[in-house]
Amino acid sequence: MDRISIYTDGGSRGNPGPGGAAYIIKDASGNTIAGRGAFMKNTTNNVAEYAALVGGLKAATEMKCKEISICSDSELMVKQINGQYRVKNAKLKELYAKCMNFLSGFENWQITHIRREKNEEADALANRAMDAKGYVEAKIS
Repeated sequence: MDRISIYTDGGSRGNPGPGGAAYIIKDASGNTIAGRGAFMKNTTNNVAEYAALVGGLKAATEMKCKEISICSDSELMVKQINGQYRVKNAKLKELYAKCMNFLSGFENWQITHIRREKNEEADALANRAMDAKGYVEAKIS
């Protein structure tokens, strides 16, 4: 697969508290081709956001994608990945390094901040993972 879009979302109920991280992968036509949500027992919103991105990047790597476009409603994470903000938190530094390692394997990538209402599918999957207290799969379209 040459080009895909990855939508990510993470959140926690409490901060820290039980959380969820999810990614949705869409093909060039906008069809959902993969997606997964994972429950996180005790996390912060920011850690969950990064965990969602790590999951999406890992899946895209396994799919042997060459170009990716990432969309997230986490302004902090997007600005950190783009080099506009420094990563100060130790746990986020670890997740940031994982993301940058994955990103180095793609021919081309970009990450963009989107409004929450443009990220409903990933948000719903993260919430389903929190409700299920486990892994959930996206509905493939």
